[in-house]
Amino acid sequence: MNKYIQKTKILDFESKAISDLIDQKGWRNLDQKNKIAKIYDYVQNDVQFGYNKSDDIKASDVLADGLGQCNTKSTLFMALLRAVGVPCRFHGFAIHKRLQKGLINGLAYFIAPKEIIHSWVEVYFNEKWYSLEGLILDAGYLKGLKSKFRDAKGAFCGFGVDVKDFNNLQIKWNECDTFIQSEGIAKDYGIFDSPDDFYNKHGANLKGIKKIIYQGLVSKIMNNNVKEIRV
Repeated sequence: MNKYIQKTKILDFESKAISDLIDQKGWRNLDQKNKIAKIYDYVQNDVQFGYNKSDDIKASDVLADGLGQCNTKSTLFMALLRAVGVPCRFHGFAIHKRLQKGLINGLAYFIAPKEIIHSWVEVYFNEKWYSLEGLILDAGYLKGLKSKFRDAKGAFCGFGVDVKDFNNLQIKWNECDTFIQSEGIAKDYGIFDSPDDFYNKHGANLKGIKKIIYQGLVSKIMNNNVKEIRV
């Protein structure tokens, strides 16, 4: 388990901002279950759903942004868990871009890759690995989305969601797996010790001119769309 609590370049949990946050929250003093539960809730709701400049930024940068998506929230979640001695690992995927429809439209949707790099964190607790993906969307955003689609029943895909039952989401951790986008998985890249290992092998979502357009324009449009939904 030692390799699953190590810091890395991306999981920079010894940075002052992350250390100060952990001290402020008192997470080191909790038992393992409550460490996971409290950190999970923090990353889910205190770090709002939104789009950073890149997938492979450091955990301290995600914290400074105050927002994140699947990959960047996974990074911050892993860093916080490892900082307090909770073993965790990175599971990489590709997902269909259709689950982002509504947050990204028109030309921006057209230039987006057909399949998008995706990830969740697997956490070791009581001799079992749990898959925790359900922390991507914060409560305020989900509340707004449910209000916008109050008549939606059963399967739902779009606006950052891809689930079998929109009215029965499994997004709170209580010694269980949690998911919010898992129905959109197109490819399983497998398990990695850290996000660094994954990105070194598979790279991030965008490169070249598409990355420049995303950072300068598309991410801002997507974040504005998220804000319009959040209540």
